[in-house]
Amino acid sequence: MWEQYRKTLLGMQIVICAVTAAVYINMGHRWFAALVFFVTMQISALIGAMWASRLKGRFAQRSAELPLRPKA
Repeated sequence: MWEQYRKTLLGMQIVICAVTAAVYINMGHRWFAALVFFVTMQISALIGAMWASRLKGRFAQRSAELPLRPKA
């Protein structure tokens, strides 16, 4: 999971900071609203990395199986 997170770290952090700044400015300089968006997006980035890692593992496992092997 951490490998996947490191691959997307820079891009995701740039997007998260841009969205947080936009929310802060557009919501009337409410720092709490911006903080909620920031924390939510950070947690979502971690969940997304876990999900992508799991999907990558599934695809790797399926491609490693023999083609004539019966599926359980």
